[in-house]
Amino acid sequence: MARWKPDAAQRLMAAALELFEERGYESATVQEITERAGLTKSSFFRHFPNKREVLFDGEAMATTLVEGIAAAPDDAAPWDALTHAFARVGAIFMTPQRHDFLARRAAVIARTPELREREALKQLGLIAAMIDALTHRSVPDLEARVLAELSAVAFAIAYKRWLATTSSDNFADILRDAIDEVRCVISTS
Repeated sequence: MARWKPDAAQRLMAAALELFEERGYESATVQEITERAGLTKSSFFRHFPNKREVLFDGEAMATTLVEGIAAAPDDAAPWDALTHAFARVGAIFMTPQRHDFLARRAAVIARTPELREREALKQLGLIAAMIDALTHRSVPDLEARVLAELSAVAFAIAYKRWLATTSSDNFADILRDAIDEVRCVISTS
């Protein structure tokens, strides 16, 4: 087996996605994923704790969000700090090169209850990370909670819209529009 090749995690994710598309999440095994990726089971478990996690970026997105909120200018309003953070997430995770993979991933998640549950838990983790990062910027707790929830809604809207476009469409532009729409709804309610 070619264990020395780079990008083992990406190869495992690609192999898992192919198998989940072909046979369904429930039918694919870790052994089959590793065989398709040309790796061993121990390599799989170095990168992912279980089969369910193979399509998720673990803590990478939450870390990027927190770092983005912290890196926003000190005088940035909370919405602007969140927008800054989500722009970073988009630049790293929602790239044209990943568009096809993410669209296929979304389709597999949509038809798999266990993966939908994991996606929802990931969303809750991202919201909690944003709340914590905003409170570290001295945003009052209630405001941080509301803004984190609303920005997560805007992000989900933008992500769904981006997946429905071509890979050349810029996620940052779609996100900015979704945030503006959510802010408009709030201000008119």
